[in-house]
Parts: sequence; structure tokens; C-alpha cells
Amino acid sequence: MQRKAYVPGVAALLVALLAAGCTSGSDTGGTEDNSNPGDAGTASPVAEPGRYRTLPEPCGAVSQDTLDTLLPGIQQLTDEDQREKAYEGTPTTTFDIDRKVGCQWKVESADATDHLLVDLERVVSYDNSVSDDNQAQALFAQAQTAAHLPEPSESATSDVSSSPTPGDAASASATASSSPSSSSSSSASPSDGSTPADLQPRVLDDLGEEAFLNDVVSSSGSTARQRTVTVAFRTSNVIVTVEYEEQPTTIGTTPDSKEMQDRARNLAAELAEALAG
Repeated sequence: MQRKAYVPGVAALLVALLAAGCTSGSDTGGTEDNSNPGDAGTASPVAEPGRYRTLPEPCGAVSQDTLDTLLPGIQQLTDEDQREKAYEGTPTTTFDIDRKVGCQWKVESADATDHLLVDLERVVSYDNSVSDDNQAQALFAQAQTAAHLPEPSESATSDVSSSPTPGDAASASATASSSPSSSSSSSASPSDGSTPADLQPRVLDDLGEEAFLNDVVSSSGSTARQRTVTVAFRTSNVIVTVEYEEQPTTIGTTPDSKEMQDRARNLAAELAEALAG
């Protein structure tokens, strides 16, 4: 009988302990749940996307007046269909027009063969911790390094005051139509054959967020010397490259550096203005 009286008392004690345990567990669970939002808040923020989500149509991005300036041979074409086709240009091969587009023009004349290439690339970062702008900046730095620009000389001066603007294109067009660049032979160079400091390949500080210009002359034996002027700039997550080449028909002739650089920079300034708008 005493044993039977003892068992219910133990059972009551166990029930009380279990009830207390359930209450304590419920409180603890509430504390753990409240800590979850704080843990999620410590995640790294996603980098901002670039300003540009699309790219302009490249063959239509260059005006007819500008093409007249860079490609003087167009005005010498007597066949209307040939002239119209020359103005249209040829789109470069691309697999995604929202990421990379380009257009090229090639025109032959009695004085020279001119080639123009415009390339636009919209950079997108696939790393959530790296913004599109930063990724574009890294790619642009690689392109500038690959250009092997020389160190600026001590005598070099800033070219901001003499930098071309989109408004200069009209006056340049009038000059170019009457005087193709192949008609002069590095007239801007000193008599000793060296290139003036302000015409050397260099970084530009008046175009986009960062830019550079490269100027290369190549020759093959005794033939005319081909000059290639490249102007590249970055605006947010878009990198624009203008490549302008001229091959004179006269042996021993070298295209004028300043004239070609001015033309290429005028076009680059127009493209930068169009992107900004």
C-alpha cells in the first residue's frame, strides 16, 4: 500500500518538471528565431550595375559629314549606289548586340585607302562583389597596357586646350574635303624626324572617364607608310574604340599624324557626347 501511494507522487513531480522544461524551451526557441534576421543582415551587398543596359547601332552612330572627313574617297565616288553603300558601312560579327557591336568602313581614292573601325563594348560583371564599372575599368587598364604607351616626356604639355570638340567636326570636314591627309607627309613633325611631344601616344584627360591615344606607323619595304591612330575611352561600363588607318598610294609618303589624330578624336568626342545624352 505504501508503494502505491509513492508512485503517484513521483508521477506528479515528473509532470511538473516536464511542464517547466517545455516552457523554457519555448522561450529559448523564441530567442534563436529572433537572431536569424540579424545573421541575414551581415551578407555582403550586391555591387551596383553599370549605367548602360544597351548599345547604340554602330553603323548609324557616325554622321555622314564625319565620314566625309575621315574617308575623303567617298566624295570621289561617282556611282550613287557605291557611295550609298560606302556610307552604310559593314557591321562587325557579334553574338550579342547588347554586349558588343561594331562597324567598319573602307574607301579607296586616288590618294589613299582609308579604313575606319568603331567598336563599342558594354561590360557586365558576373561577380556580385564587383560592379560593372569596376570590371570595365579593369578591362580598359589591360587595353591601355597592351598599347605600350611611352612615358610622357618632361617637355610634354597638357593638350586639353587644343583638344577637339564635336563642334570642330564641321570645320575639319571642309578642310579635309579639299586636302586629303595623304597629301601631306608628317608636316607636323620637326625637321629631325622626331614626333612632337603633344603627338606622341598618350593618355587623354578630356574624353570620357578615362582615355588614351595610340599612333603607329608601319611600312613594308619601299612602299608607302601606313599610319594607324587608335582612340579608346571608357564611360561607365562602356568601352569605345575608334581605329583609323590610312595607306597612301604614293611610295615614300607618310600620312600626317596631327590631321589623323584630330579626325579620330573628333569622332570619339561625338560618340562620347551621344552616349552622355
